[in-house]
This record gives sequence, C-alpha cells and structure tokens, in this order.
Amino acid sequence: MTAVSERFRPGAALRLIGSAADVYKRIFVEGDSAQLLSRPHPVRHIGYDFEVVVERIEQEADEVVSLTLRDPDGTPLPAWTPGAHLDVFLPSGRQRQYSLTGDPDDRRSYRIAVRLIAGGEGGSVEIHRRLRAGDRLRVRGPRNAFAFVEAPCYLFVAGGIGITPILPMVAAAERAGVPWRLMYLGRARSRMPFLYELAECTGGDVVVRPDDEFGAPDARMIFEQAPTGAAVYVCGPPPLAAAARAVLALHDPTVSLHTERFSPLPVRDGEPFRIRLHRSGFDVEVAADESALAAIRRVLPGVAYSCQQGFCGTCKTRVRAGVVEHRDRLLPDAEREHAMLTCVSRSRGSQLELDL
Repeated sequence: MTAVSERFRPGAALRLIGSAADVYKRIFVEGDSAQLLSRPHPVRHIGYDFEVVVERIEQEADEVVSLTLRDPDGTPLPAWTPGAHLDVFLPSGRQRQYSLTGDPDDRRSYRIAVRLIAGGEGGSVEIHRRLRAGDRLRVRGPRNAFAFVEAPCYLFVAGGIGITPILPMVAAAERAGVPWRLMYLGRARSRMPFLYELAECTGGDVVVRPDDEFGAPDARMIFEQAPTGAAVYVCGPPPLAAAARAVLALHDPTVSLHTERFSPLPVRDGEPFRIRLHRSGFDVEVAADESALAAIRRVLPGVAYSCQQGFCGTCKTRVRAGVVEHRDRLLPDAEREHAMLTCVSRSRGSQLELDL
C-alpha cells in the first residue's frame, strides 16, 4: 500500500477543463504524470521487527474480521500514528500489509482488519480460515505512508475496508475539535465494518451510503462538498481516488488530497526483457505490461515481496549484470547500480541477471 498527497493549483485545474473522462484516466491514474502531480509521502522506516500473539479474532462485518494483537510478554507495543500500517508475516510465509485501526494511545494492543478475498493470493483466506487466537505472528513496523496532517477541516471518504486507516483519523479530528465529515461507501451495511464505532463519533458528520440503498455514488457530489482549505483523505478502490483527483482539480485548488492504494501500480510504457536468475538457473521473459516480480514468481513463487509499489524494499534484489530502469522511491543512489526493486523497476536493455 502507498499514499500520495497533492495540492491542486489553479493552472493545473485550468488545463483539465474540457478534458474527457478518458484523459483523466490517462493522466491521473495510469500515466507518468500521475506520479508528478501526486508526489508520495516518504515512508517512515521505524525498524521494528518483533513477534505478537493473536489475542482475539472478531467478526466485524460480512467477510471482515479484526485481529487484536499484543506482545506475548505484555510489553507495550511500539507507538504509531493514524494512517500507519504493519507488515504481517503469516505462518505460510506470506507477507501482507494491514492498516492499524485501533487507538494509538493504547499501546497494550494493535488492531487490524482483513476482508476475505476468496480469489486473491491467499493471505486473507489464511487469516480467515486458519488463524486462531493464541497463534503467534511476526510483524514489522509500524510504518506510515499515509500520514495524518494538521488542517483546518477534513473530508474523509472511505470505500469498504478502506475505513480501517480512516477510523483513527476520524477519532483524532474528533478529539482535536476540528470540523470533519466522513462519507462511508460500501456495497451494503452488512459488509461495512465498524459502523458501531462511528456511531459514537458525534463531533462531525458521518454519512453512511451503501450502494444497495442509494445506488452508485456520485463522485462529483461527494468531492465538491470539500470545504475550502480542507485536507481530503481517500481510501478505497482505485477509481475512487481517480475520481477525487479529477473532481477536486476542477472544484477547489486550495484542498490537499491524500490517498492510499492497496493494489500494484499498473505497468506503463514498459518494454519486454529477459531475466536470468543466477542461483536458481531459470530464464524468465518479462512482458511489456507485467512487473519483473510477477515474471519471477512464475518460477520462484516463494520469492519475498510486500507492497508491490516500490516503497517497502522487501523485494530488493542484487543485480549481477545489466542496467536497471529504476521506478522505485526507496533505493539510495549508492545502491542503484547493483540492486533493484523487482516489483516496479525494469531493465534498460534486453536482459538482466539477478542474484536469485
């Protein structure tokens, strides 16, 4: 997962006037311009790597469970701030990232929430069907790529499980006495976790809008409600963030937009190349529209990875030969000649040789 924040300027807004929806998609979602217009917050690498025990697992909504995690010896857990996440290492060896959604002031435990994705890569299925209270997990973090900033007012927009990082932000705005509004979107109330906790937040405006009751949401209506100078936080499916960028660019250049995505970035302007895996002896072909990581995992399914967006460093691999086209936001200049993040970076030539 990663986050981007942006301040809209009048010039950018004027350039967008008259653009069709497909132009928005090219510029703000898929193209290189999206990275230029939406500079990401650097990730705070706190460096914690430790073991926790699953204290309890609770059903929060249809196909959504929460896990309460604590230190096995009762030691206070590392501090965190709203927007932070944990890297969770599951018993199978899978590594996944989950937003912290409890109370940052309560260091006795952490809470994460996981939606079941039956057709996914198995992480959520493992948690829902195999994990039990009393099991131990290794975690890393907390890290924050979705930092909660001070602002005169807030508009929060959460889609489904995207409520998890937003919930502590709502609580923080509530405690600070700052005006805020939450638009909570989902397919049905039964699939929307933590509604009972939001009912206790009375200092702002909570709008719960399930599709089965109101139909598909109107993005223009939602984001045009952002007050002047507001910080707008969006967490949900990629089209929700894309709509926020398009509407806010035209609506009000004074707002700042902060988004978080949980899916890999699409590969843009890629060229096919070959990777020789030195230690395992495989050669793999990387298509123009796939990542080096995806190609490697066809022959080495157990290779380590996490964010798939070029910021966590889990997939960092030594380069034995070839020139890398670096697309990450993590590696320092001193490492770029001999290392790459396979989730986003590519070859500048026809072949790379990696130490895998």
